[in-house]
Amino acid sequence: MNTPEKNFAALGLTLPPAPVPIGVYKPCLIVDDKYLYVSGHGPLREDKTLITGRVGDDLTIDEGKMAARQVGLAILATVRGQLGSLDKVKRVIKTLGMVGCPHDFQQHPYVINGCSELFAQVWGPDNGVGVRSAVGMGSLPGNIPVEIEVLFELH
Repeated sequence: MNTPEKNFAALGLTLPPAPVPIGVYKPCLIVDDKYLYVSGHGPLREDKTLITGRVGDDLTIDEGKMAARQVGLAILATVRGQLGSLDKVKRVIKTLGMVGCPHDFQQHPYVINGCSELFAQVWGPDNGVGVRSAVGMGSLPGNIPVEIEVLFELH
């Protein structure tokens, strides 16, 4: 049987370091030993730099989608850092994806799919896909193109 950790390993991807808060907040919080709330994360690379630029201006939608995938990897780093293993997550409940873009941009769901597709590969099509919102923002902190927050259910 495949586990989330085995699924992640099969992807051949590397996690960036778990992000350090740049404000007064916790990267994640466990509630009632059942839910893991993950704060908004940005597209942190392995070298601790952030992908920057607005989707539709500085980045193409495909570059935005790859930035969202990188956000997903940063979220996985936080989850693994908090829980010790991705296997402790039962499923994705809710994803909120925010895309830094011009006011007339319309491809928000496509961009956020970069993260959602990663989660589906890690936890499978049932447990890795939850409810989701994908919205546009005039600006995001540090000029990042994507910020994503997630609610997970734990085993």
